[in-house]
Formats: sequence, C-alpha cells, structure tokens
Amino acid sequence: MANSATPLHSVSVAGVVVREDGRVLAIRRTDNGTWEPPGGVLELTEAVEDGVRREAYEETGIKVGVERLTGVYKNVTRGIVALVFRCHPEGGTGQLTDESTAVEWLTPAEVSERMAEVYAVRVLDALRDDVAPCIRTHNGRHLLGE
Repeated sequence: MANSATPLHSVSVAGVVVREDGRVLAIRRTDNGTWEPPGGVLELTEAVEDGVRREAYEETGIKVGVERLTGVYKNVTRGIVALVFRCHPEGGTGQLTDESTAVEWLTPAEVSERMAEVYAVRVLDALRDDVAPCIRTHNGRHLLGE
C-alpha cells in the first residue's frame, strides 16, 4: 500500500528510429506542438520492447525493430522515467495520426534545431556508437547536473 512517502513514477518508452541514411523519425505532437521521437506511456501488461514498437507504429505508421537501450531519462518535475531505444524501420509509410500533425525524417542538425533540449539529447544519445546507455535527469525543459 502506497503512502505519502512512496514515490510514484510513470514509465514511458520512445524509439529513435534511424534510417540507413542517418535520418531520424520524428513527430510534431498534436497535443503540444513539440517535435519528439515517437513514444508514450508503457502499458501495465506490456513488455518494454513491445511498447516501443506499438508507440512508433501508432504515432507514425512505421513498423520498427528495436535494437538497444540508449538512455534512461528522469523528469523530476513530473515523475516520468523514459526508456529510449535505438530502432530501425522495418516497413510501413509515414502517416499522420491523431497524435501527430507532422511525421518527418530529420537530420541530426534538424533534430537539434526543432526539438527541445530534453528530446534532442535523447536522439543524439541514441546516435552515439558506444554501448552504455546514457542516464540523465531533467526538469521537463532542461538537463540537470550537466
């Protein structure tokens, strides 16, 4: 039984889908107009990688293969822990959905220009070749302790 001292967190997943030419799949969200990699809340009964595949497909129409965990990001303001995975496209055609007003393949430079710091860093971390996932904390707008 949870009490007031028990932290409550939400877990989200996101897929940084990288094409062979190095471009990255991104959406402009319907609810807030921000550019982000596709992702969302992990369902209670869902395996983590299944959640990544579901969110990417629901938001973009692209089927993805999950490669590896590239980062863990905690939003201390909202109590959200995001697990971010590097993925590759396996099929489908980018399309708008109820959750996206734009679906585009962006260059890393375009990611830095269009995405807020806390989302751009997730994409740029996923493009790194080292195997260890990055672990970062932010307040919803800016990285903390960096």
